[in-house]
Amino acid sequence: MQKEANKQAESQKREYVLEELSVQESWRLFRIMAEFVDGFETLSEIYPAVTIFGSARTQPEDTYYQLAETIAMGVAKAGFSVVTGGGPGIMEAANKGAAEVGGKSAGLNIKLPHEQEPNPYPNISLDFRYFFVRKVMLVRYSVAFVCLPGGFGTLDEFFEAITLIQTKKIKPCPVILVGSDYWKGLITWIENQQLGHGMISKEDLALFHVLDDPEHIVNLIKEKAPLDNG
Repeated sequence: MQKEANKQAESQKREYVLEELSVQESWRLFRIMAEFVDGFETLSEIYPAVTIFGSARTQPEDTYYQLAETIAMGVAKAGFSVVTGGGPGIMEAANKGAAEVGGKSAGLNIKLPHEQEPNPYPNISLDFRYFFVRKVMLVRYSVAFVCLPGGFGTLDEFFEAITLIQTKKIKPCPVILVGSDYWKGLITWIENQQLGHGMISKEDLALFHVLDDPEHIVNLIKEKAPLDNG
């Protein structure tokens, strides 16, 4: 009984990867460096790319799954690579859409305690242990970001993108929220609370767009992130 409890405790401990970064275990920094090196070397060929975020829980019959697939097809036809988190749901739809038109796409999967299965559609697949390394790779080679409905992870990725632009850590580029009905509560909160309390500037509201139509989304990306933008 005690042996089983110890085994479970050790398993739970391994889930919390940031707690592993102690002085005694600083050798793990080499694992982090290896993930960066592998990512940079593998993904350099996909520039310029459009990263598409969204829920892993969205089913193929869902309108947003089909919308993600359509957007990815348009993006790939326009000459951009497609990058996703590599899992099911919206991520699968985007990789699938790129594949259907012969486009190039990458899936950057994250290893989780309850494994996220990578989808079969990207040309390039990478597995990451550390979220922060994966987030760098999701941003590094992209010239636009498209956020479909999702959960905490999608919110994190959306705010990461606009924060990097706001703080001039990356070049200005399109950040698009897809699904005005889904995002309207968040937009209202940003306007009433963050802007209303002076936590952001009015100009910050221009850091992102809210669109529904796939053609408008692709056209905006082509206009604001042209293939020859360097």
